[in-house]
Amino acid sequence: MNTKTALITGSTSGIGLGIAKAFAEKGYNIIFNGLEQNGADIANDVASQHKVNYIFSPANMLDAEGLRALVVQSADRFGTIDVLVNNAGIQYVSPIENFPENKWNDIIAVNLTAPFHLTKAAWPYMKKNNYGRIINIASAHGLFASINKSAYVASKHGIIGLTKTTALEGAALNITCNAICPGYVKTPLVQKQITDQARINNISEEEAAEKFFLSKHAVKEFIPIQSIAGMAVFLASPDAYAITGGSFSVDAGWGAQ
Repeated sequence: MNTKTALITGSTSGIGLGIAKAFAEKGYNIIFNGLEQNGADIANDVASQHKVNYIFSPANMLDAEGLRALVVQSADRFGTIDVLVNNAGIQYVSPIENFPENKWNDIIAVNLTAPFHLTKAAWPYMKKNNYGRIINIASAHGLFASINKSAYVASKHGIIGLTKTTALEGAALNITCNAICPGYVKTPLVQKQITDQARINNISEEEAAEKFFLSKHAVKEFIPIQSIAGMAVFLASPDAYAITGGSFSVDAGWGAQ
């Protein structure tokens, strides 16, 4: 029975929930986090199904003090944090000339600054334990740009830079750090964009998905959440002990074109 502990942000929906389920299947204690009203119930259901210990926290990624408190609470409960998955993210689409400054600030704060705060807070526990696995969920947009996504692209390029620096600083401490760069996964975040594009362009959602999203993919399908979750579990496994500082594309061939 694996008694390691994984903290996964944004883990009551979408990719984060898939990652939480995958780690729970491996017997990890899970620290769930999310803003969904039924988040506590979702966490309880997953933990009960896999018979693992857990904490649920509604900590907001915009609240640095709340994030630090979450790490302390988790370490007090389970002794340490072995795996940190920085998954929570937000998006806003607009041309630069009309991009609201508050939206820019929020996206950078949630997608980039919150992972920094959590990494910094978890670091002393990992250092003391001489073990840590930090996995940042970046995006294909951490490697490539798209129009009208200035803040998101900037934040995801930034998280890859943070990943590399964290990997170098953790190398002597048995702390690895890697980024996963998914293509389009049909999460609530992406579904909202599909709906918006369908409305703006007066086309069906199926047409919008094909024109504005799957056109980036060589394989004309959305990425299964299980593919992202499986990569995260692998990067936390003993087999990946020498893998650090990497940015791993799971993008249906987007980057190969």
